[in-house]
Amino acid sequence: MQSRELVIIGAGPAGLSAAVEARRLGIKDVLVIDREPEPGGILKQCIHTGFGLHVFNEELTGPEYAERFIREAENLGVEIMLDTMVIELSADKRIVAVNNREGLMEIQAKAIILAMGCRERTRGAINIPGFRPAGIFTAGTAQRFVNIEGYMPGREIVILGSGDIGLIMARRLTLEGAKVKCVVEIMPYSNGLTRNIVQCLEDYDIPLLLKHTVVNIHGRKRVEGVTIAEVDENMKPIMSTAKFVPCDTLLLSVGLIPENELSRMAEITIDEATGGPVVNQRMETSVPGIFACGNVLHVHDLVDYVTREAELAARGAASYLADGGKKYEYVPVSTGSGLRYVLPQRINADAMTDSRQNFFMRSVRPMNKARLIIESEKGVIKSKAMRHVKPSEMISIQLGRDEVIGIKMLRFSLQEEGDGVERDG
Repeated sequence: MQSRELVIIGAGPAGLSAAVEARRLGIKDVLVIDREPEPGGILKQCIHTGFGLHVFNEELTGPEYAERFIREAENLGVEIMLDTMVIELSADKRIVAVNNREGLMEIQAKAIILAMGCRERTRGAINIPGFRPAGIFTAGTAQRFVNIEGYMPGREIVILGSGDIGLIMARRLTLEGAKVKCVVEIMPYSNGLTRNIVQCLEDYDIPLLLKHTVVNIHGRKRVEGVTIAEVDENMKPIMSTAKFVPCDTLLLSVGLIPENELSRMAEITIDEATGGPVVNQRMETSVPGIFACGNVLHVHDLVDYVTREAELAARGAASYLADGGKKYEYVPVSTGSGLRYVLPQRINADAMTDSRQNFFMRSVRPMNKARLIIESEKGVIKSKAMRHVKPSEMISIQLGRDEVIGIKMLRFSLQEEGDGVERDG
């Protein structure tokens, strides 16, 4: 059995960022394990720009963003073990992995950072009626086919769901000569970033049909078309509005799910709202010495936020290794009205690795004007006026150590306001 100081599972943007920060902090023995033949994760197929504005103050493509961390990891001497699948993870930080070189191997780690990313929801998760013809893809699979493999998934395309990958693929396929008939979204609002709605749909005159869904897929060997219909306030199709849209391809962009099979195997507590582990301010899970960051923790809209969160997880791991796993009493962080979740879910001011702590959250619905209110048992700690809040765009706010020291609880809520939004409190 190998003994390692820090093992990071996943060599995507979260894993690479954590590895680089860990080496900068002086952790000499850093091993990154990934099942893919190349590092970089999903960024390898994201050839559009929009990455790095917060981290590098530049607009980079996905491969360019990943390359910077790959090169830095190499320069710092990070060991990256590719083509290797982790098949077991236990609460005592024992890892079982396998590849075609060493075969089955056991690794005992002193600390672990989980950075496995997320996966797309498939047709089976949303139960669309119809046969199983060729021509049905998740948006990410289609993106890989076009940008890496050089294959077109089809020529006449309907996209179900307005997640960012689907929006980006609407533009990408249009540029490659396909006809994107429409993007169909069951919610009364888009689930993508506003900039992607503008740059990927409006700029190319691609219709976005809100409060609609696909109710049937036609075709036996190949998709021949889909039936779409409006939905009521309970998300039930109104069949009197159904209409047939001819197409040869249906792309699904209906949400992402954090990859937490290994987390559950290690008996890590999972937050039902995020689908990822419950963590404290150091990104440490309910199992001491195991940390999590990136899309395995909660689904992000910007990779720059993934990097910042991964750096925090690396600092948390370094603190854990330095203080021998010192135990702290944590204060619960809860959500009030207007918010779906807040992360981290537990905090202790004495265990903060920085003087200020970032909190990430998502609203339950769009709001044009709202106020974010942060309270403790002593009353309101801070409030902030927010504009154009929507569930697809992450909200981030910082609290200083002096603002949370000595408190017994912390609650975040988001309240919609009228036109007279006050100044920040």
